[in-house]
Amino acid sequence: MKEIILIKNGELALKGLNRSSFESVLAKTIRRRFAQLGKVNIVCQQSTMTIDPQEADFDMDKAISVLEKVFGIAGFQRAAAVEKDMAVILDTAPKYLAEQLESISTFKVEAKRSDKKFPLKSPEISRDVGEAILNAYPDLTVDVHNPDLTVTVEIRDNYAYIRGDQIKGAGGMPVGTGGKAAILISGGIDSPVAAWMMSKRGVVLDAIHFASPPFTSPQSEQKVHDLLAQVAKYSGNIALFTVAFTDIQQKIRANCPEELFTLIMRRFMMRISNEIAKNNGCQALVTGESIGQVASQTMPALACTDAVAEMPVFRPLIAMDKEEIIRISRKIETFDISIRPYEDCCTVFTPKHPRTRPTVEMLVEAEKALDVDALVKEAVETARFEIIK
Repeated sequence: MKEIILIKNGELALKGLNRSSFESVLAKTIRRRFAQLGKVNIVCQQSTMTIDPQEADFDMDKAISVLEKVFGIAGFQRAAAVEKDMAVILDTAPKYLAEQLESISTFKVEAKRSDKKFPLKSPEISRDVGEAILNAYPDLTVDVHNPDLTVTVEIRDNYAYIRGDQIKGAGGMPVGTGGKAAILISGGIDSPVAAWMMSKRGVVLDAIHFASPPFTSPQSEQKVHDLLAQVAKYSGNIALFTVAFTDIQQKIRANCPEELFTLIMRRFMMRISNEIAKNNGCQALVTGESIGQVASQTMPALACTDAVAEMPVFRPLIAMDKEEIIRISRKIETFDISIRPYEDCCTVFTPKHPRTRPTVEMLVEAEKALDVDALVKEAVETARFEIIK
């Protein structure tokens, strides 16, 4: 008996004639994530991807934990691959699933017979496998409506596969199939969740962080590194550009109306991010903004910041409330990092009474006191680059 992993592609099955290209990206991602575990043979067939380890010391437990964070997978499970002989199937099923069978009270058996030359039909396979399991575990009972465990036997071209319940995958699309975007990343709760959500739709991410030393600390930058490292478990490596923002913020404070500080600051962030994104082949910007969450996230305020962007600005959290965002942040294990008590640059020079209904004309007039182009150019040229893994 050998053990393999079966992957259900979910949404990829709807891609029609383009499906093979999506499956190819997913297979390449899995091979890369498995690089430290050993070589695998991957075959795509009938909306299912089969992963066949090629080395005896391949760590299946580690492989499962890796697959839980790979986008593009609807579900997966370990399975025993045995010869298409009913005696072998009946002997293997109770033994291979022993750990699961010992912890339940009810089960049912489902059979799928892709190889129509196999002598028994699906109901007969289900009946015989169910009988073998009951003989081995007489305390169990069959429940075809709401079982604790569903045992599946698939008769395919080369093997019979025996497996238990499916493990839920991360869903979404394989990273690399949805284009490339730059996420404006702070140390808060929202932007790491926005990054994860865009990655889930197959988008490759660069990240742009604005640091304001000495007003922000090295611990604040480390927090951003740790947040991106957590997101990278799902998205793969992330290129991080850290922008020195102190000089710009001080010039805004010295020359612009206080009520517009935050909006002018965010317009500079958009301009700088737009240039960095454009220089690195990104097609969009991404932020963690949610409508009405703070003064700079009203509709008029968002329109004023978008006015200086030369590419689409995606806001995957725009209609979510804080509880929903926090729930996802806990799921992807960024919440505890985000709440570390180190401020980011967005909290520096915050006005007491920010303008909530600004106009573009109002901001353009206020920015005349600044050499906008020169400040943006210097910030882009001096941005620090590194790869977060």
